Amino acid sequence: MLTPDSSRFWPAEGYEAGKSQPSYDKQFVRDYLKANPDSDFLLPEEVVRKTIDKYKEAYFQLTGENI
Repeated sequence: MLTPDSSRFWPAEGYEAGKSQPSYDKQFVRDYLKANPDSDFLLPEEVVRKTIDKYKEAYFQLTGENI
């Protein structure tokens, strides 16, 4: 199953070998939790929204349908 959690998948458009690619992972969640170790794993609305948007974007790319 392909999931947006994998940094191995990125949009084909704009791909440049040897450069960092925009991926479908949620590194920003890990970054937030690392920067806020006392957060009790509670995420602010902005991080939650970004996560949801990543999943929606990946779904659209795979199916051509919006959810």
